[in-house]
Amino acid sequence: MKFTRLLTQGSVAAVAALAMSTAALAQDRSDWPRGLTLGTASVGGVYFVYGGVAANIMSEKAGINVSTQQTQGPNQNMILVDGGNLELGMVTMGVALNGWNGTGWANGKQHQNVRALFPMYDTPFACVATERSGIKTFTDLNGKNVGVGPRAGTPGTYFPMIFDALGVKATIRNGGASDMASQLGDGLIDAFCFAAGQPIPSFSEIEAQRPVTFFAFSDDEIAKIREAIPEVAVTVIPAGTYRTQTADMNTIGLFNFAIAQKDLPDSLAYELTKAIMENNEAMVQGHAAARESLPENAIKNNFLTFHPGAVKYFQEKGVALDPGAM
Repeated sequence: MKFTRLLTQGSVAAVAALAMSTAALAQDRSDWPRGLTLGTASVGGVYFVYGGVAANIMSEKAGINVSTQQTQGPNQNMILVDGGNLELGMVTMGVALNGWNGTGWANGKQHQNVRALFPMYDTPFACVATERSGIKTFTDLNGKNVGVGPRAGTPGTYFPMIFDALGVKATIRNGGASDMASQLGDGLIDAFCFAAGQPIPSFSEIEAQRPVTFFAFSDDEIAKIREAIPEVAVTVIPAGTYRTQTADMNTIGLFNFAIAQKDLPDSLAYELTKAIMENNEAMVQGHAAARESLPENAIKNNFLTFHPGAVKYFQEKGVALDPGAM
């Protein structure tokens, strides 16, 4: 009898607690939109793949429908999220820096209605050419036709600056990553230079079809690029990233972050951040680049203000965010 009474009291307490948590949950979500759209990039790039996986996980774990929208890449994502046309987007931090300050591609207009959500992965810069072209180094691109992806993407923004920094004169072609891969195979371009999480799907596609050469920059070239473009960092593409890549490839890179419109409810931003940061295994199954989608990499953002909901999550996890992003 005594045991029954205790059990009943415990059950009443549990039901009351559940009711309170359910009521709190309903209150927290009262200002949530019915759905969200995540800006990605062109087919053949990692944003397209990573974004699809992230949208599925956020939908499942946060309990809100997240769809994706193909865009031209981080520049356009920055513009669309800033203007409230998209709730979520994906950016490289160099593109975000120019957008935030109104410099470079932003052409004097500051895009400061965006907030950082969570770290994604590093974006190394690299090139691929067919073996028959004889192109093996970046200086070999002098006088060549080179595809660099969509004009508003990270490679489309930065490779023209890299060519200028190294004094390489090439004709630049823009287009989706898959389209660039097809043009390389058809001989319409001489090389395809891109920047994305590794491995890049379109690079793997090219390698599967014909003998190719992967290349990036010499140490001297990296030093010249970083002098001209200080926001890029030194990074490496490990040997074996591609089937025929037998040695590490030294290069430059930019880290990627997911962004949100600043007016996104705090509780929603918290749940979205938590969904990705606490389901890394599922993210990696979607694309290997997600192995860097970890809470500790939030420190790689030192300027783009974090959304308060994201701040709450990282503080709970004991991650010390850079003061410049607070």
